[in-house]
Amino acid sequence: MNTTQAAAPAAAGTLPLAGVTVVSIDQAVAAPFAARQLGDLGARVIKVERPDGGDFARGYDKAVAGQSAYFVWLNRNKESLTLDLKQPQAQQILHALIARADVFIQNLAPGATERMGFGAAALRAQRPELIVCDISGYGASGPYAQKKAYDLLIQSEAGVLSVTGTDASPCKVGISIADIATGMHAYSAILAALYRRAVTGEGAQIEVPMFDSLVEWNSHPVYYTHYSGRAPRRSGPDHATIVPYGKFDCADGRSVMLGLQNEREWAVFCDKVLGRPELARDARYDSNTRRTERRAEMMEIFNAVFSTLTAAQLIERLDAAGIANGRLNTPDEVWAHPQLQARERWREVTHPGGSMHAVLPPATFADFEAQMRPVPSLAQHTDAILAELGFDARAIAELRAQKAV
Repeated sequence: MNTTQAAAPAAAGTLPLAGVTVVSIDQAVAAPFAARQLGDLGARVIKVERPDGGDFARGYDKAVAGQSAYFVWLNRNKESLTLDLKQPQAQQILHALIARADVFIQNLAPGATERMGFGAAALRAQRPELIVCDISGYGASGPYAQKKAYDLLIQSEAGVLSVTGTDASPCKVGISIADIATGMHAYSAILAALYRRAVTGEGAQIEVPMFDSLVEWNSHPVYYTHYSGRAPRRSGPDHATIVPYGKFDCADGRSVMLGLQNEREWAVFCDKVLGRPELARDARYDSNTRRTERRAEMMEIFNAVFSTLTAAQLIERLDAAGIANGRLNTPDEVWAHPQLQARERWREVTHPGGSMHAVLPPATFADFEAQMRPVPSLAQHTDAILAELGFDARAIAELRAQKAV
């Protein structure tokens, strides 16, 4: 594949978060994803990991030259420091780090940071300017506060599975949507807190539960069901309430996704794509509500035409008519996607097993490029960070001997 090497590092201070230090006790997906976004924009991110294996996401798989695909996706632009936070010496080191930080992120088990003296209230009592972001499954209060939470379980609890899948069976979303939603809400909240602090000098205590994040993303079905009295049907790859909007099979065995948004597009679709302009005037099909009520009839009409066309022919016809469409791509087809190639969205990123191509963050600024620095090996920066805190070689060796780092 064609790739573009990383641009030369931007001049000091040009990245929006240059000078911001983030200390993150993060694992799995949600918190690492939030911290990585900050690193992409120039923040220094110190990732605190357990000495005995580190973030367990390191071991999810070995797909990327022996490294976990999850881990290399979520943890570029970070420094890895190992601390056994059950030991007092390690806790003192973490306190010293947080004393120099602008942001502290954590997604440990509920109550774990409070028991060790790193709760948001205690930290901000000492430093009101500190921004603390706690990421959890269900939040610090309520009957579910102590309940374990993983992505699939949150998808289920937040109602996503009830609207995803087919009539025969619910289905989870194929990516970690609950974790991603949570990470992005945490990231945006931290940015808002940094902006407010720049104006007022005051930090923030932020709580971002996975459950709340995914309920927000699932709000349309929740509102629709509550106020209409009926739940959207699970409709597989098709839209539950718009026709046509979904997956259509073609003569060559490939599929095309297409969708309409209004009656003007419906008229064009009938004329230019189906070759049946009279359908737009047919009282049985002249509104989305009527088409949805007659979904089965509609599918027969569509399939009669699409079964005579290859996917490429159908896409050509849809594009000529200005009807929105997309290919049903596999991950490999996304990897080689011509749009990503043409816009030079790939960069080289090193990781403990070698190097990889990684896609740039979606938000592109005209005057700088996001950081795409290495993914750290476990404990790679421990000695350097301890030295910054004033530990000499002998003291570091003692900490290692005690297995505190």
